[in-house]
Amino acid sequence: MQTSKIKILWADDEMDLLKSQILFLTEKGYEVVAVSNGHDALDAIKADYFDVVFLDENMPGISGLEVLPRIKEINQQVPVVMITKSEEENIMEEAIGSQIADYLIKPVKPNQILLCLKRLIDNKRLVSEKTTSSYRQEFQSMLADISNTNNAADWVEVYKKMVFWELELDRSESKEMQEVLAMQKQEAGSNFCKFITKKYTGWLTAPDANTPVLSHTLLAKKVLPSIPEYSSTFLVVIDNLRFDQWKMIQPLLAGFTKPIEEEAYFAILPTATQYARNALFAGLTPLDIAKKYPDKWVNDVEEEGKNLHEEFFLQEQLKRLGKNYKMSFQKITNHNHATALVDNVQNLLGNPLNVIVYNFMDMLSHARTEMDVLKELAPDEKAYRSITTSWFEHSSLFEALKKLEGKHVQIIITTDHGSIRVHKATKVQGDRQTSTNLRYKTGKSLQFDEKDCFGVRKPEDARLPSAFVSSEFIFAKADNFLVYGNNFNQYANFYTNSFQHGGISLEEIIVPIVRLATK
Repeated sequence: MQTSKIKILWADDEMDLLKSQILFLTEKGYEVVAVSNGHDALDAIKADYFDVVFLDENMPGISGLEVLPRIKEINQQVPVVMITKSEEENIMEEAIGSQIADYLIKPVKPNQILLCLKRLIDNKRLVSEKTTSSYRQEFQSMLADISNTNNAADWVEVYKKMVFWELELDRSESKEMQEVLAMQKQEAGSNFCKFITKKYTGWLTAPDANTPVLSHTLLAKKVLPSIPEYSSTFLVVIDNLRFDQWKMIQPLLAGFTKPIEEEAYFAILPTATQYARNALFAGLTPLDIAKKYPDKWVNDVEEEGKNLHEEFFLQEQLKRLGKNYKMSFQKITNHNHATALVDNVQNLLGNPLNVIVYNFMDMLSHARTEMDVLKELAPDEKAYRSITTSWFEHSSLFEALKKLEGKHVQIIITTDHGSIRVHKATKVQGDRQTSTNLRYKTGKSLQFDEKDCFGVRKPEDARLPSAFVSSEFIFAKADNFLVYGNNFNQYANFYTNSFQHGGISLEEIIVPIVRLATK
């Protein structure tokens, strides 16, 4: 029995034949208002609120197909179920094109109607209950995974699983389970920080079979080997793209691509564009870039642009690996660049490799910190994901990629690092030449709380260049951010709840590398 009455409008010129169905629904707790023609149906919709409309397709006077768009003009959101004696394809196509929610073929049985109502009205509740139940069953095994995981590959699986449940619980809107998952994510984040502080420098100085793919090994290990398999490969680097954001835009690509491989790699520290993206294109650690190309590396404390030589670094890596590909490199930083990409993308099909760097997500995260209107639009991760989806769906990048349909090309989507919403300010002290970043700092004689930060006293241990002889690096753990003692409260209040990057967290370090083929 329904706990609150669902109100149904049923329009059919043969209502006498539907008495048993209406009685059945009434006994199940539904309220049914019956009318015998389209005009009365429109009058009823104007006069009252209905949760669903059953509409006969073939009524005299004004048919169901004619009534349907007029119902939508009055109430666009009300679900309409078309009921018809005909199974003709053109009638169904016209009804579906007019945004019916479902259709039934006469004679309709009571149980068919009940199932239809459950799909339309109870679907959200049923999905929520099922999702909540499934997460409860998964909770203990996830807890064990978080406690026992001690290698990079397992951490990727733990994080993927947490992203999956985060998106599922978003759809179910189960506040209680969302809070439980948030606590579980916090525990996972804390354990992941311990794992990184223990393993990270070893990955850089003495890599072995357990070392994950890192920023500087990504192209050689995950991109370049597959290029000969396709006439053209498009490598799309969307800056600052988290794994959960990728999962939100993935369905949009499904219409014209098929998945080949979805993996994750580990962004290097600092998880910032200057370090991670330069390493990605150079195929070298930041320290090795600074040594090999001293005129191209710019330290944090210097005023010059930090990512001005990415195409050069990529060309040098290709030469070093003996890959003499004809290639293009485009960095999209404004509307004119984006428009040119859409206009020109099909002309790039003759190149074995085309690289597109899309600078949007990073700009969005920085703008959100500074602009109140964006803080209002994206107050949390769920809203941030929603903005990502909306941007991508209407972006020039998506429009350009759609033009590759049917061209037998490979699309590889990845990023340089992710970001995390920070909540806790932790105090740090340093001299005047200490960098200003919120998630990492480099300078001399840094003082910090070791429970909140990972300190690297010798930058060469993390394959990082030193601006000064005694420089060191510190990286914020989990959702902490670094604030100087001067005006601590002012800056702590301003940056709390902002999205930042540069430090150690699942969201910043474990990022997607996805291979797709166009259909």
